[in-house]
Amino acid sequence: MDNKAMLMIPGPTPVPEKVLQAMGKHPIGHRSGDFSKIIGEINEGLQWLFQTKNEVLTLCASGTGVVEAGIINFLSAGDKVLVGSNGKFGDRWAQISKAFGLDVQVIQEDWGVPLKPEDFGAALAADTEKAIKAVIVTHSETSSGVLNPVEAINDHVKAHGEAIIIVDAVTSLASYDLKVDELGLDVVASGSQKGFMIPPGMGFVSVSEKAWAAYEKATLPKFYMDLGKYRKSFAKNSTPFTPPVNLYFGLQAALEMMRAEGLESIFARHERQKQACRAAMKALGLPLLAPDEFSSPAVTSVIPGDAVSSEDIRSTMGKQFDIAMAGGQDHLKGKIFRIGHLGFVCDRDILTTIASLETTLQILGYEGFTPGSGVSAASQVLR
Repeated sequence: MDNKAMLMIPGPTPVPEKVLQAMGKHPIGHRSGDFSKIIGEINEGLQWLFQTKNEVLTLCASGTGVVEAGIINFLSAGDKVLVGSNGKFGDRWAQISKAFGLDVQVIQEDWGVPLKPEDFGAALAADTEKAIKAVIVTHSETSSGVLNPVEAINDHVKAHGEAIIIVDAVTSLASYDLKVDELGLDVVASGSQKGFMIPPGMGFVSVSEKAWAAYEKATLPKFYMDLGKYRKSFAKNSTPFTPPVNLYFGLQAALEMMRAEGLESIFARHERQKQACRAAMKALGLPLLAPDEFSSPAVTSVIPGDAVSSEDIRSTMGKQFDIAMAGGQDHLKGKIFRIGHLGFVCDRDILTTIASLETTLQILGYEGFTPGSGVSAASQVLR
């Protein structure tokens, strides 16, 4: 029974058969007219998915790479930035900003606690000299399952007037209704191995006109990550450097699937499956790390506590049922497990995971639940 593994992690996520078949085609020349047509179709599809008229630029990079590009293209050494950090990835954007010589002020919260918009508002209001050039925020903090209130934070950025907002939407884009143009978000970055339903290797970034104005003044070093090069290529349905041709084939197929499903249905599916997971964990007596009102539609983080080991749960789920769940990171390693439910995940996958988790808990001797209660709670939501 090889090849039956089921990915219920926040990335890489399951890849549809249609996408795998598309990626299995023989490559074509990346400077050919046929490939240019594919790029044009993909560019249009990405603008639809990002809900923007901005160019959505595609890079051969992971989520970290494309967020780094989103930082270095619009800033200069010594510029002051606010970085929201309440998890692994907020910490990472602060580290990247410091590595490039930016003056970093961190707006800090504990992992599992959402960022407070008023903290950004206070820092921005106090900046009467308009020294703050950017605010960098992780929307869906994958390490904890918190969905940070980007919309409210963005209101304070807009009131400041000078700063741009840079949003890590790596796990929220394509799983949450993030209205890029309606909100006036300046730089929004995401990655292929999440809601886009294709393997790792591609990153995407939307850039506003305000951000492009900042680009003209920015002096941080860049070459391969120079988004100006990608903007020129976007207009020609081309790429500045050699692209991952077969990933483009897969992305073309994935975007076709997403357009057939429709944005409203995509977002509703992710919300429904999130609520089903959370209802099941509560029924099983397993505490959740993120509060209900700030929970990510992409990943649910669970704290089993002393009653049962999170690593034993993950190990048994993998060995017994071929279901992969993610563990905790940094200081939460061994203390939580994370269920990914984004991209090519259906309601059946959620119920299968929860039913398998119930059996796993019984195998491990956990007695804090009534057998069937988790599946029943999830089923009520998924009806």
